[in-house]
Amino acid sequence: MAPDLETALLRTFVTVVRAGSISRAASALGRTQPGLSQQVRKLESAVGRPLLHRSPSGVSLTRAGEELLPYAERILSLSAQALTETGRALTGRCGVGLLEDLAAAQLPQALADLARLHPGATLEVLSCSSPEMREAYDAGNVQLVLDEVPVLPAVPRWTVRRPLVWAIGQGVDVTADPLPVVLFSGTCTWRTSVLETLERAGLRWRVAFESNSLVGVLAAVRAGLGVAALMPTNLEPGMVGHDTNVLPTLPDVELGLARHPRTEGDPLIDAVETALRRTI
Repeated sequence: MAPDLETALLRTFVTVVRAGSISRAASALGRTQPGLSQQVRKLESAVGRPLLHRSPSGVSLTRAGEELLPYAERILSLSAQALTETGRALTGRCGVGLLEDLAAAQLPQALADLARLHPGATLEVLSCSSPEMREAYDAGNVQLVLDEVPVLPAVPRWTVRRPLVWAIGQGVDVTADPLPVVLFSGTCTWRTSVLETLERAGLRWRVAFESNSLVGVLAAVRAGLGVAALMPTNLEPGMVGHDTNVLPTLPDVELGLARHPRTEGDPLIDAVETALRRTI
């Protein structure tokens, strides 16, 4: 009889590959390194071929490992879906870290809908600075983080590009020289892209207002203090959108999702990730 591929072994394999080393995977899973090594060897025995190249710096996939990885990911995904589709209620806790601009848009509603479908599950949304988000991710307080790719706490599982548009407050003169600009303060990557775009277009600018929160930026635009770069979903009815005749086109922002390796195969985390993908 042909050996079965145990989902526990496949989950270990996928976690090791994504962590880049058996030691990091063991730390992420709260397991011992010898225990994980034994599981990998057991899977290799079942497959009949080596799956990983091992070195002091970490692991890399063999040809057999490359061939197995998509099947392993698919099997784990189907396993999670099967549990859901056969009527088993999802339980547990999932912490989601969201870029504030996304937390103010449609994503919280999608998560609320999911929570209502599974009342035994606890979903928590966190929006904070990048260092605080990384700390929460490393501590296991958030399992999924959806943010700009450069500030994610781990390599993204998937990415998507979304546009930025100019939000123009009532009464703001977009031909003013210098142009009054409302900015996110600190090291926000949008701040850099906005100013670089204006400079490439040969426009002079001045900082009319800056805030470390979306609420503050929206209030300043609403008050007519200047123009700001926002996601289209955060434009309010009283704000004029992009003026292509005067203001230059802003670059897209690249968003990505990072997932804690300890959650591979968790049905609740799978469901939340699916909801985020569908909504964004």
